[in-house]
Amino acid sequence: MQENLWNDEPLALKLRPRNFEEFIGQDHLLSPRMPLREAIESDDLYSAILYGPPGCGKTSLAEVIRHLTKKEFKHFSAANEGVGELKPLMEKAYEIFKKTGKQTIIFVDEIHRFNKSQQDTLLQFVESGSVILIGATTENPSFEINPALLSRCHVFVFKPLSNDDVKKIIVRALKFEKITFDDLSIDIIANLSGGDARMALNMVQEVIEFARRHDISSVSSDKIELLLQKAIPRYRKHADEHYDFISALHKSMRGSDPDAAVYYLARMLESGENPLYIARRVVRFASEDIGLADPRALSIAIDAYQASDFIGMPECTTALAEAVIYCAVAPKSNSAYLAYLNAAKEARDNPFEEVPLKIRNAPTNLMKEMGYSQGYVYPHDVEGAFLMENYLPERLKGHVFYTPSNRGVEAKIKERLETLWKDFKKREAEN
Repeated sequence: MQENLWNDEPLALKLRPRNFEEFIGQDHLLSPRMPLREAIESDDLYSAILYGPPGCGKTSLAEVIRHLTKKEFKHFSAANEGVGELKPLMEKAYEIFKKTGKQTIIFVDEIHRFNKSQQDTLLQFVESGSVILIGATTENPSFEINPALLSRCHVFVFKPLSNDDVKKIIVRALKFEKITFDDLSIDIIANLSGGDARMALNMVQEVIEFARRHDISSVSSDKIELLLQKAIPRYRKHADEHYDFISALHKSMRGSDPDAAVYYLARMLESGENPLYIARRVVRFASEDIGLADPRALSIAIDAYQASDFIGMPECTTALAEAVIYCAVAPKSNSAYLAYLNAAKEARDNPFEEVPLKIRNAPTNLMKEMGYSQGYVYPHDVEGAFLMENYLPERLKGHVFYTPSNRGVEAKIKERLETLWKDFKKREAEN
């Protein structure tokens, strides 16, 4: 019998692979003849960022590199240590490189925890060639890694492990124990893990320790469900899922699918997302994607925000659900959004256009003498309270920024504008 694994160290640490034969998953990156694997096996590795969700094998791959390389290898956790502790390692690596030409591989776990100025400290050593930096992160490198540092690293995207991969890891772990799990138990744990091997092994360890305390030699699926109670949501508020799920909510509402919209709302709220964050996004959606097709959507979204702020979780869930469903089924128009984009571009491109004199206020005699307000006609003094007037700078006369759609309330707005113009032209012709 091999040495029992259940001591002070978590099982996930005990099962870290030492070579590619023991490494499970990420075949798209680490199958034989894949560039990353060949670079590791030939000890010709380059600076890289390993990006992917928790428990997918980033740190395990670092262990494989540590066992296979002939270079100096240093493991550093940005979660537990700061740049102050890392900089001496970098400086020592630089001295070794100057004297011997040998590079040092420095693996920085959770590199996204370093801020931009701290990451700049790493840059000079990577540029010198003395350090091969391997950074691991659960956060999108595009947002969390300095562009200058990112441009000097290859980015490898790790995927959540498949259920089959997680089951292989569980089976491998159970080889070190007398306690057995039936196949359904292994399936349940793999499904609950969401592709996170660390989470799966922690669940296995929890069940094993319970079984050992109660002298149970065989674990069945009913015991698994009793012990683990429910799935641990894979959604993480501060990682990519945060953006993925809010994007899914937006696109579901934009696609007029209330079922998908309320589902993604529930996924976020049940996983601990701040309801006010969601409410703010719904307010933005109501103005950007519904707009004047149904102006009431914005009011309902704001009401949902205020209700969420007032009563909090879990009572605010129905107010948010009401707003999300309303937005999903409402007619859609982005014409107000596009009107602003068009006007904003014009404002940026030509910031010195002057307001026509006739629509400027003239509170003093001097201003009146300069022509302010001269020729201005008060719309309420004319039939229909409308006249065809140019309120734009002269260069932009006749320019159209807002084009109403034919959907919802906006169809009536379009019809009203067309009617106003037709009636005015008719009155002009009669006069």
